Amino acid sequence: MSSSGVESPDSLVEDLVEVSRSLGADPRLVLAGGGNTSLKLDRADVTGQPLRILLVKGSGQDLAGVDRHGFAPLRLDRLRALLPVADRLDDAALANELRCASVDAGAPDASVESLVHAVLPHACVLHSHADAVLTLTHAPDGADRIRRALGPRTLVVDYAQPGPALAAACASAWTQHGDDETEAVVVLDHGIFALGATPREAFERHTRLVAAAETAVAAAPSRHQVTPVEVPPVAPEVVADLRRRLSAAAGRPLVLRRSADDEVRAFLADPQLLAAAANGVLTPDHVIWTKPAPLVGSDLEAYAEGYRAYVERNAARTGRDVEPLDAAPRVVLDPALGLVTAGRTAAEAVVTEAIARHTLRAVTDATRLGGYRALPDEHVFDLEYWPLQQAKLRRSVPAGPLAGQVAVVSGAASGIGRACAAELLAQGAAVVGWDLSASVATTFDGPGWLGLQVDVTDAEAVRAALAAGVDAFGGLDVLVVAAGIFPSAAPIGVMTQETWRKVMAVNVDSVALLYGLAHPLLAAAPRGGSVVVIASKNVPAPGPGAAAYSASKAALTQLSRVAALEWANDGIRVNLVHPDAVFDTGLWTPELLAARAEHYGLSVEDYKRRNLLHAEVTSADVGRLVAAMAGDVFARTTGAQVPVDGGNERVI
Repeated sequence: MSSSGVESPDSLVEDLVEVSRSLGADPRLVLAGGGNTSLKLDRADVTGQPLRILLVKGSGQDLAGVDRHGFAPLRLDRLRALLPVADRLDDAALANELRCASVDAGAPDASVESLVHAVLPHACVLHSHADAVLTLTHAPDGADRIRRALGPRTLVVDYAQPGPALAAACASAWTQHGDDETEAVVVLDHGIFALGATPREAFERHTRLVAAAETAVAAAPSRHQVTPVEVPPVAPEVVADLRRRLSAAAGRPLVLRRSADDEVRAFLADPQLLAAAANGVLTPDHVIWTKPAPLVGSDLEAYAEGYRAYVERNAARTGRDVEPLDAAPRVVLDPALGLVTAGRTAAEAVVTEAIARHTLRAVTDATRLGGYRALPDEHVFDLEYWPLQQAKLRRSVPAGPLAGQVAVVSGAASGIGRACAAELLAQGAAVVGWDLSASVATTFDGPGWLGLQVDVTDAEAVRAALAAGVDAFGGLDVLVVAAGIFPSAAPIGVMTQETWRKVMAVNVDSVALLYGLAHPLLAAAPRGGSVVVIASKNVPAPGPGAAAYSASKAALTQLSRVAALEWANDGIRVNLVHPDAVFDTGLWTPELLAARAEHYGLSVEDYKRRNLLHAEVTSADVGRLVAAMAGDVFARTTGAQVPVDGGNERVI
């Protein structure tokens, strides 16, 4: 604040960033990158001429992490001059005008709701999709409920599509009913725009008004308590088959998340709530994540027919050609399965689950208020098939050749297994990592990673880990067998039977168990399953002192070759890699490397390159080959054994 008591523009911008992050951090207010905020400021241009600027959140920016560079500075007079003609501009022309209104060529594209922020006269506007506000608007007589709960200083506007139509609706309502005492605008089925002279004042009003909406929701009569239905244990194969069918309907592999906690089971136990859930989205803004409504039950074909009819009906209404999106639901509510959400990536499935859970709570609360009102088809369709939304979907096509696929990697906490997991993640797969070490839980982070502590020789632990992976991601496309042990070198006559059995148990027996359990999941993979086995150079070229290891890897190779023969009809590929001299793993300590290099009369660096290509082989090299074998490059290959060793004379 300046010495005159008036806050400086810089401090106001700092406050805008702070309150924006506060809104974005609260999932009751903002989900999936929604909401937007703005501030009107006076600036001077490079010539010294005064400018009135609208600083508005950039399109695609997440409020929870936005900084001052995430806002677009627009000429306010230009935006207001556009209002009378904006509805005559197509989306491309409007986007161009917004870009031309910017005073910073390096700023992000402005939110399409910039026009609404320009219409409202207050210096600061904060917009959210607060659950409680939307719940009230979904109940019978929603507009009256909003007026009673939020008071006379809140202006209520009928829903209009974001962009010029909503700006025009807000401008008309403001002209008729707005004044200096107005603290907020609520757009039915869309959200609240809180107003203030400063970001802090707008935030205080937003907080107070949302709390009033929450109080009104909480005051509704309680419903009878429903005992949560007992969802029986679900075989992972059932979820994997649902994923296969959903992916087929979507035309691409989808990642699924399944939940059957108390909240979900209580909802599923109430027929009235289940029926109300079919009434669809909480706000049209959610439709690109959730589709217009969930699939209630398991009749995927009926859902697809209903979706196609919805598209045809509304396309005829608009009179324009529409290329239908896929007809696969993104939310499934099934008493036998619980809540299942789908996305093109694990991150999308997480977002969809969050939206679905907030919608279930709103359905429950609105039902207490008298019923959960469905939104008009046309509002939902117009937003789902809005070219700007379609462009957003196209821009967000998941990167990576393995996007949408699910991998399990054993031995993933270190060494080659970790490198394989890293490469699979980099190529877009969701990865379940197993390891005996508890550190596997935090080996990577993000929604596409699930690290589980697993003893691969424990049958029940393996079953539980497969089931947990299916609940997290929906199925199994890629299985990487990387867990293994290499005992201390010992001649056959010295090696103990205990060592022999332990090596065989980990390197062979556990894989035979895993193959039996994983096969049904791999057979349900939307594009066919793939197994990649980390074998060893010791298979074609064993060395002295490594009888147990060499024999176990040879047995593993034969086991996998048989799997390739047996599983080909199920569309499952099984291929092997034979690494050698991969020195960046925990097995090779600096002391051991130095000792081996000295034994051969070489420097450590020369010892690492003691192969025909004189190339160091790293765990990352192995990881890249494994990911290639899991992908389309090896789509027509099974039963292959590929060395990754820089060239070994004995192998060749």
